[in-house]
Amino acid sequence: MKSKAALLMEIPGKWEVVEVDIDEPKANEVLLRNVATGLCHSDEHHATGDSERQHLPYCGGHEGSAIVEAVGPGVTSVKPGDHVVTAFVPGCGRCRSCARGMQNLCDLGALIPTGAMLDGTHRMHFDGQDVAQACFLGTFSQMSVVPERCCIPIGKDIPLTAAAFLGCCVPTGWGSAVNAGEVAPGDVVIVMGTGGLGLNAVQGAHHAGAARVIAADPIEFRRNSALSFGATDAVASIDEAADLARSLTGGQGADVAIITTSLLKGEYMAQAFNSIRKAGTLVVTAVPGRDAGTAMLDLIQFPIFQKRIQGCLYGAMSPTTAVPLLADLYRAGRLKLDELANRTFTLDEINDGWDAMYDGSSLRGVVLHDAL
Repeated sequence: MKSKAALLMEIPGKWEVVEVDIDEPKANEVLLRNVATGLCHSDEHHATGDSERQHLPYCGGHEGSAIVEAVGPGVTSVKPGDHVVTAFVPGCGRCRSCARGMQNLCDLGALIPTGAMLDGTHRMHFDGQDVAQACFLGTFSQMSVVPERCCIPIGKDIPLTAAAFLGCCVPTGWGSAVNAGEVAPGDVVIVMGTGGLGLNAVQGAHHAGAARVIAADPIEFRRNSALSFGATDAVASIDEAADLARSLTGGQGADVAIITTSLLKGEYMAQAFNSIRKAGTLVVTAVPGRDAGTAMLDLIQFPIFQKRIQGCLYGAMSPTTAVPLLADLYRAGRLKLDELANRTFTLDEINDGWDAMYDGSSLRGVVLHDAL
């Protein structure tokens, strides 16, 4: 079948909207009609060359919502007509990480860079070439075939535009505070960078009962938007955030600092590390680029001040449990999803969506696919 899709033909490069061919789903695979997909900076890192790809052409998109069109042999968890959120880590259920309830760290994640399905072959093609799909998904295509394990059913009462954010930015940001940071009631929290991830880290810290949530971002619109997502304070830099945290804690510093910048840099780690108190936690969620630099940390602060640096992938939780939990919070009015999509784009406007991300006018840009 035919589908419109946004592909990268070269790196660095621009996203090109072309017509691709989609195969039928094989065993344990699902054909999705993608409805909405968030514009996550992780996809754009490939266009800029900050991240590499093993295979081109490449169809981006790993944060999405969709309707099941068809299923292959052996599929039991979804059926045609179901609404689903896509999971960018499939979760085998058998490896050591999955067995310990850490599906986000499933061993199958090692296959993501190949851009192929779990059997090593491709379901999307362009001009006689196999097309790699981001994280087995390729939600920048109207249609895509994905592993059954990447489909998380949701209720049809959840708007699919809002549901798309449950695929990445909401659980990743929210969990950075609640799970990785272990934010506790009364804490002082700094969130460094308030794009899609940062706004949800703010939501997570607020949900966990933080007394002060300090949003730090050089873009005024974004940092001020954080105030409507639960931030108590909004400043332009991590230095200002650190000074404010110390003024609130008798000079100690923040209990938790979370880095959710567009790219991770060594200098950001050093600044955020210095902003936390003794026995405080620095959560690193941002992705480094090619030239991340060196983090110059004062090593004495580890044994003497007992500080901790914690990495975070998908909010340090399993997609199959995270999505239903967060959907319930949305239903209860305790999680903002609709408000993230302050700007929407068609697939043909995808490069305009990236421009809006760069200039700071979008909180989390979202592409709404045309109905086939």
